Amino acid sequence: MSDLLALGLMTEVFVTLFVIMDPVGTIPIFLSLTRGRAQATIRRAAWQAVAVSFGVICAFAFFGQAILSYLHISLPALQAAGGLLLLLVALELLTGKEETPTANSDVNIALVPLGTPLLAGPGAIVATMVYSEHVDDVASFSAVGLALVLVHVAIWLSMRFSMPILRLLREGGVVLVSRIAGLLLSAIAVQLVADAVRAFIAGEG
Repeated sequence: MSDLLALGLMTEVFVTLFVIMDPVGTIPIFLSLTRGRAQATIRRAAWQAVAVSFGVICAFAFFGQAILSYLHISLPALQAAGGLLLLLVALELLTGKEETPTANSDVNIALVPLGTPLLAGPGAIVATMVYSEHVDDVASFSAVGLALVLVHVAIWLSMRFSMPILRLLREGGVVLVSRIAGLLLSAIAVQLVADAVRAFIAGEG
């Protein structure tokens, strides 16, 4: 089994992306953007947003390193920038000052702002590109790929069944989950910066 799937790497990628993309935290935003729309439209928006997010993140996972090489940007520099960016997002989650996007009838909300930048935002893209560096065999490729799929399945389920989940957690429960996610995300951000600093000291940057 270990030859086909690196469970440790899969768990790390899944937890990191789950915290960054915050499926539970997207429920209130998703409900506000789809308010007053037909159930069929809401279900379609859920899977379209997930498909857009998955496509964007996979594109950066495969071609992100080529873009970095072309721009002469090292991975430690990307890690440091990503860590600082994630720290800003974490502070917004912890303080409750994150902005809630508004719906626009002229725009497919599944594409913008749900698919990107709400789900496939800079934080998720940077984290995926960093973890893609660990892909050097079948086991690591399967781990990262499966983690990406599982995270997006969790996101789809949270949006697809957003009404029952919101009734279960209530507004206070969603806020509590967002605060916990912010705390975990801040720790991940600090770790990214620390790893980048170590890489710079070791002369890898």
